[in-house]
Amino acid sequence: MSKPFKRLLLTGAAGGLGKILRERIKPWADVVRLSDIGDMGAAQEGEEIMQCDLADKAAVLKLLEGVDAVLHFGGISTENTFEAIMHANIQGTYNIYEAAHRNGVKRLVFASSNHAVGFYKQQEIIDADAPTRPDSMYGLSKVFGEQLSRYYWDRAGIETVCIRIGSSFPEPTNVRMMASWFSYDDLVEALRVSLFTPRVGHTILFGTSDNAVKWWDNRKASHLGFRPKDSSSQFAHNFPDSGAYPPDDDPVSLYVGGKFVYDGPMYK
Repeated sequence: MSKPFKRLLLTGAAGGLGKILRERIKPWADVVRLSDIGDMGAAQEGEEIMQCDLADKAAVLKLLEGVDAVLHFGGISTENTFEAIMHANIQGTYNIYEAAHRNGVKRLVFASSNHAVGFYKQQEIIDADAPTRPDSMYGLSKVFGEQLSRYYWDRAGIETVCIRIGSSFPEPTNVRMMASWFSYDDLVEALRVSLFTPRVGHTILFGTSDNAVKWWDNRKASHLGFRPKDSSSQFAHNFPDSGAYPPDDDPVSLYVGGKFVYDGPMYK
């Protein structure tokens, strides 16, 4: 039986989420092409391995040959210097979109981040039309990626769903993550609807499970039909003080971005 895609590309396949997604996206494509600068091990059945530095434009052009759609998770996923972020996240994401354009790829899912809006206070509820407020160089790179994807939609007709991933881990490890937690199952479902919804244009989806505390309003992405099934409430017993009002002078408790608002080179 034919699968929806002949070849699906996953960048960042050696990363934390890439390792989780590697097996779970296989039902969607005859071949999953895996890419990373790091070691991805041996190719399994239905896989292709292509080690690639996303900042190498010629290599990325070759990487996207014969690809039907892209899940772009590649790049640095924590705060770093601007130079490092520029190489991996900014140049790399540009190369992905330009290669998609040249190879006729018409659907991408961009792994954006809640850190694109990390300087909103946790008591605010925002939707996709709220201005970006990045909390870090990393967050800035995700804003760039979102705007780049919009440009390639307007100019070249490449559709993108930008998923502003909250905290995608097996379970929350702090109070902040009780609001931002995004289970692996819900992440996979978000990717599924992002790939298979007939028309997405340029869409921003906040990547979060159905948690009791909500910071983000996803109504602007309702056409995707994303319905998270998990909730961080099952872990509430681990954080008995999570209902306490945060002190005004504690940025980790005050802002959506948590410790990202003071991490990184600016504070060294």
